Amino acid sequence: MHNTHHNLNIVTVVQTRMGSSRLPGKALMPLMGKPLFVQQVQRMRAAALAGKIVVATTTDVTDDIIEITCISEDIPCYRGHATDLLDRHYQAALQYQADVVIKIPSDCPLIDPAVIDRVINYYLQHKQRYDYVSNLHPATYPDGNDVEIMPFAVLENAWKQAQRPLEREHTTPYIWEHPEKFRIGNVVMEGEVDHSMNHRFTIDYAEDYQFIKAVYEALYEGNPFFSVSDILALLEERKDIFLINQQWAGVNWYRHHLDELKTITPDQTKIPEAEPETEV
Repeated sequence: MHNTHHNLNIVTVVQTRMGSSRLPGKALMPLMGKPLFVQQVQRMRAAALAGKIVVATTTDVTDDIIEITCISEDIPCYRGHATDLLDRHYQAALQYQADVVIKIPSDCPLIDPAVIDRVINYYLQHKQRYDYVSNLHPATYPDGNDVEIMPFAVLENAWKQAQRPLEREHTTPYIWEHPEKFRIGNVVMEGEVDHSMNHRFTIDYAEDYQFIKAVYEALYEGNPFFSVSDILALLEERKDIFLINQQWAGVNWYRHHLDELKTITPDQTKIPEAEPETEV
């Protein structure tokens, strides 16, 4: 059974919703004829170790379309709390009886299946040694290859203990912000390079969608599960694609919480020169 490792039930949760403050409806934006979040799930399904992939959306009526799309694409869907993403993640993991839980955000439609497997495999090889493993603390892969993995008991501990709004909204900060309580493991990009601040494969802004769409159009037909190195090779060749969303490289949610986060340094985020007006 490919979703078990020594009989461990592995569940990967992708939190998806229609309401996004910066780019509403991004989950359903088309990529090669499929909604963006569905293309991301297809890439995740290509990872051998990701187990059961569950889309966790909200109970808001605006997210009915997410559930309907999941049903038509045969993707398990859980609906829960709109703003407490830690609760939604926990409840989804509980419902699917996870022994091990993976968090992959829904704004990573270029995520590399091999990177997913690399992070999960590292955890499985060292699960006696770590309570939490990611490729984010510190990040070295291009932004948009985010994989975090923890045993269910650790997620449950965070769910019970986490109080601060940012810990509820971002699911895992309670864990990685408490290295004195949890043993934190990290996977770095092959070749010891750090592309986390100069390459942006995630979606938050209109330019990000144009970038992702251009990458899909260039690579998808050759291999729908194109890798990070395929994308980097394309961007070497096609500076025009690289530049589409370069203004947002390094911009991430940390910038709003530098005064609250102990384990994040200012060089791990960027303040954009001009934040666009929120599109309604």
